[in-house]
Amino acid sequence: MDVTINASFLPHDDPEASLAFYRDALGFEVRKDVGQGAMRWITVGPADQPGMSIVLAPPAVDPGITDDERRTVTEMMAKGTFAMILMATADVDGAFARLEAADVEIVQEPTDQPYGVRDCAVRDPAGNLVRIQQQS
Repeated sequence: MDVTINASFLPHDDPEASLAFYRDALGFEVRKDVGQGAMRWITVGPADQPGMSIVLAPPAVDPGITDDERRTVTEMMAKGTFAMILMATADVDGAFARLEAADVEIVQEPTDQPYGVRDCAVRDPAGNLVRIQQQS
């Protein structure tokens, strides 16, 4: 079976701040920007990987979600516990330096982990955890 990941969804609560993080700090290209105001679905991804995208979506807009569930999602985003993504790069220290220069929220500086990878972690403007590990 030949299956690939086409897109992954992460919530955002500020489209412009998300663009500044994913486009400007990470260097991703914007592939689609649909909607208006806070109700925007923004698709971004690495320019050299056209088959892989991240869709930044307004949280909890599904009509089947309850008000209590919507509050829970909002609270978890505020605490930074709702969503995360793991990325890889050939130069984790260089990626970290670029993110640090962009004044993003640092969670963990580049570290050699006991389980054999070197990685770092930051939060995007919506509180999503973004881990970046050294590609082997």
